[in-house]
Amino acid sequence: MVYEPSLVEAVRSRPEVERWVWRSTAEIYRSLLAAGVRVERCYDVEAAEALLIGYEEGQSGQPRSLAAAWARLHHLPVPADAPARAAEVQPSLFESGAVPLPAGTDEFTALLEVYAGQIARTAATEHPERMRLLLAAESAGMLVAAEMSRSGIPWRADVHRELLDTLLGERFPGGSPPRRMAELADEVSRAFGDGVRVRPDLPNDIIKAFARAGIELSSTRKWELQQIDHPAVAPLLAYKTLYRLYTAHGWSWLEQWVYGGRFRPEYLPGGTVSGRWTTNGGGALQIPKVIRRAICADPGWSLVVADADQMEPRILAAVSRDPGLMKVAGRGEDLYADLAARGFGGERAQAKLALLGAIYGQTSGDALTHLAGLRRRYPAAVGYVDDAARAGEEGRLVRTWLGRTCPPGPDASPDREDRARENRSEYGSTSAAARARGRFTRNFVVQGSAADWALLVLAGLRHAMFRAGLRAELVFFQHDEVIVHCPSAEAAAVAEMIATAADTAGRLAFGPTPVRFPFTTAVVECYWDAK
Repeated sequence: MVYEPSLVEAVRSRPEVERWVWRSTAEIYRSLLAAGVRVERCYDVEAAEALLIGYEEGQSGQPRSLAAAWARLHHLPVPADAPARAAEVQPSLFESGAVPLPAGTDEFTALLEVYAGQIARTAATEHPERMRLLLAAESAGMLVAAEMSRSGIPWRADVHRELLDTLLGERFPGGSPPRRMAELADEVSRAFGDGVRVRPDLPNDIIKAFARAGIELSSTRKWELQQIDHPAVAPLLAYKTLYRLYTAHGWSWLEQWVYGGRFRPEYLPGGTVSGRWTTNGGGALQIPKVIRRAICADPGWSLVVADADQMEPRILAAVSRDPGLMKVAGRGEDLYADLAARGFGGERAQAKLALLGAIYGQTSGDALTHLAGLRRRYPAAVGYVDDAARAGEEGRLVRTWLGRTCPPGPDASPDREDRARENRSEYGSTSAAARARGRFTRNFVVQGSAADWALLVLAGLRHAMFRAGLRAELVFFQHDEVIVHCPSAEAAAVAEMIATAADTAGRLAFGPTPVRFPFTTAVVECYWDAK
């Protein structure tokens, strides 16, 4: 596809096309949306290349452009991708960041060749039907991301400013911290009582000040500070909270990112190895709870806020095919409470600790004791993540259910068997680096499969809302949470569509299992009220 204004008319004139094949949704779809043209389905060559390279070679971050894919196809030197655009730089309507093809190479011909090559490579994977679904889901996620960036999150700048004024106090000229932060900084210094000025935003200052008071710290993390009995702790923790707000979502952030009543971050689907999304600036995926008061629906509209209930344990049940855990996850109720009733003496907290410990690799203390009980009751589920951890420790490739691949790590050698042997000490135990990788891959098979499932939920919800002719728009997505901004009269229908999309995504991704994927849904005018 040639990236120029004529593309808009080409797409506009072909509404019957089932799926458009192009090099980059992020690059191309922006111009189509600006011209009022919506695409129902696409195949993103760049997104597909990234997933296929990961699957075939166990590498992430490799060049993924059309030019790079064409060079690989023809066994030529692979050009690097274009540098990432700075977060604060807004692209022009028809700006192209594409890596150029070699002189004399026709772009349309190259696109067809690369697309045909990717189809053949997909067919050669171990589970081609799953990989095809993953490529389709990733491409759909690219469409959703572009549309969410254009729609933006409804944002009340006046409410945001009022919150900042209340929490931080008035601003001082010259870039000095606002009043409340300055007061807390003074309290911290006075608490040490040695006449030395302590800067709360400098960890070394804090560590040295506590050392002079006879208290040794390894860091200034919250959990470590909370264990200390010292008058500086309370104002220091309060300062750190306000400092994060001031630097990440303060007045400068508001002026840069919110305009026209919307916060429009640039979402990056598949921004992490596990498939979770990231953003190019703006911190959309780390919005502090207090700032959520500024996310308000337009008059006559509502926010439908939906959270997936205990998503990762349900994903583990589906991918492990553990009969007992699938039965529990098929009830659509509180999964942890159900687990507790079946083997943890009714203690929900213990059941949750055991199951999350299995997924995240918490194998010490109480978690280890509870894990043993979980292993007896649900051997296939625990064995599934144990196998993933072992594969990670040995430097082998680990994949999600659909085929997204976790690379073997930065210290991987071409001969993975040699690397596995190198990871074993003379006592037969694994190295610290190998164990850390094993903990990561243990979680990757669950978290990554959850990310793949969530893409299918987004695709199904987007499709359902459009087919129903709703004015509703997806405005936010984060791992296990989605927000739809819609006329209040459409809210009930949207909530039902979310539930249907979740069930459909489960069947598409994992086949016929009893596992259910319920959402807790709230219809509110302000995001704050959903929590």
